[in-house]
Amino acid sequence: MRDTLGARAGNVLSLVLRQGLWLAVLGIGIGLFAGVWLTAAMKSLLFGVSANDPPAFVIVSAHLLAVAALATYIPARRATKVDPIVALRYE
Repeated sequence: MRDTLGARAGNVLSLVLRQGLWLAVLGIGIGLFAGVWLTAAMKSLLFGVSANDPPAFVIVSAHLLAVAALATYIPARRATKVDPIVALRYE
C-alpha cells in the first residue's frame, strides 16, 4: 500500500522490521523483568545453581532477538516485492 504512495522498497522494509523488532524487544524486556523476579522468588528451590545467571539471560535474549529478526525480515522482504496494483486490488 505504501508503494502506491511512493515509498521505496527500503522504506517499506525498514518500517516492517522496526515494528516487528519493537514488539520483540518489548517482549524480551518484559520477559527479563519477569525472569529476574521469578528467580528471586524461587531461590530457595535451587540447589547448587545461582538464581541470577546473567550469561544465560543474555544468550537467550540474543537468540530470541535473532529469531524475531529473521521471522520479521522474511515477510518484510516479501512485502517489498508485491506489485502495488495487486495490493490495491486485494484491499
